[in-house]
Amino acid sequence: MSNSASALGAPNILEVTSLSISFGRTQVLRNVSFRVAAGSSLAVIGPNGSGKTVLFRALVGAIPFEGTIRWADGVRIGYVPQKLDLERDVPITGVDFLAAHPRASPGMLNEMLALVGLPRAVAGQPIGALSGGQFQRLLIAFALIGEPSVLLLDEPTAGVDEPGEERLNALVARLQRERRMTTLLISHELAIVFRDATNVLCLSGDRTWFGPPKQILTPELLLEVYGMPVAFHVHEP
Repeated sequence: MSNSASALGAPNILEVTSLSISFGRTQVLRNVSFRVAAGSSLAVIGPNGSGKTVLFRALVGAIPFEGTIRWADGVRIGYVPQKLDLERDVPITGVDFLAAHPRASPGMLNEMLALVGLPRAVAGQPIGALSGGQFQRLLIAFALIGEPSVLLLDEPTAGVDEPGEERLNALVARLQRERRMTTLLISHELAIVFRDATNVLCLSGDRTWFGPPKQILTPELLLEVYGMPVAFHVHEP
């Protein structure tokens, strides 16, 4: 299945073939294959427990797997986890958090804060004082300090209010467009997936589907995957 970026001749930045992951006797992913063209956007969807976060952990080399994960030469990966193992009441500010990045510099910090739309005065507050949306922007800024060519985002709008969701979704789309960044996004927001993704990878048990949003996000397939009718509003251009 070709996507729009591939149609324009962009090389694949990621190729995954026959990926399987098990924890003990429990198999989480089985024979998953897909590819991501440079500069494109892949959305990963599926029910809770279908292995979406496990897939991302394998892609960044955090867990063992069977099969093949092949990144293009020179790829730099930025990873924004859904949950960060960091107590929100620790006495550090957002700026302190960013400054802990090994590639951080005062100029880089200011540039990344401006890029994600987080004022320096807000980032100077203790991280526990930040709203959910502000904290997610901080995590994205941290990932961007490494100047990644690929950005992996695990449900970046989870726990964020609706206005914050819209701003974060717009930020991710802008980063991909303006910085020609490849994005891999785990999301339950099917309307956003339909609108913004180049391709969709749908995980469900031992089955997977991969292709353009109009091919994957059909009522029939979503009913099969989620076990119930799933409707979403499509914003046609």
